[in-house]
Amino acid sequence: MAIYGTALLAICLLLGLMIGKLLGLMIGVQANVGGVGIAMLLLIFLCDRMRRSGRMKPLTEQGILFWSAIYIPIVVAMAASQNVVKAIDGGALALVAGVLVVAVSFAMVPLIDRFSRSAELASEDVVLPGPVDSAQRIDSVQRTDSVQRTDRDDEVGSSDESGDDPA
Repeated sequence: MAIYGTALLAICLLLGLMIGKLLGLMIGVQANVGGVGIAMLLLIFLCDRMRRSGRMKPLTEQGILFWSAIYIPIVVAMAASQNVVKAIDGGALALVAGVLVVAVSFAMVPLIDRFSRSAELASEDVVLPGPVDSAQRIDSVQRTDSVQRTDRDDEVGSSDESGDDPA
């Protein structure tokens, strides 16, 4: 089975790893600093450029989507396992910091969800004067809709009741 997009992915990965290694040397760390992230950014940039210029073929795009579906979870799992090993070797402070970051991240999920829902409602709703919560806003929209239906029913009913039926 041929998987398209492998060459583009390989080029981006090699460039990202080289840039990450150079960044590590520049800041005095004997490690790759962000090479995989740089590779992913390069892949996104190059795919976008190729798509806009019309050089991205559908099979290549599907191949890149296949690799990204496999590649990203593996890289995240590898990085997470390395971070856990380093945190355990680093002592109690590193463990506490890791647990604290995870707890804060979990606590932020409902807050982000609330902001995204309010943004969706704001873009769809009619602006009403004064502070109105979402339940009142939905209720007013439903009442307006039912009033419009009643008006249409009255118009249809009045033409039937007039007795001017030509048939």
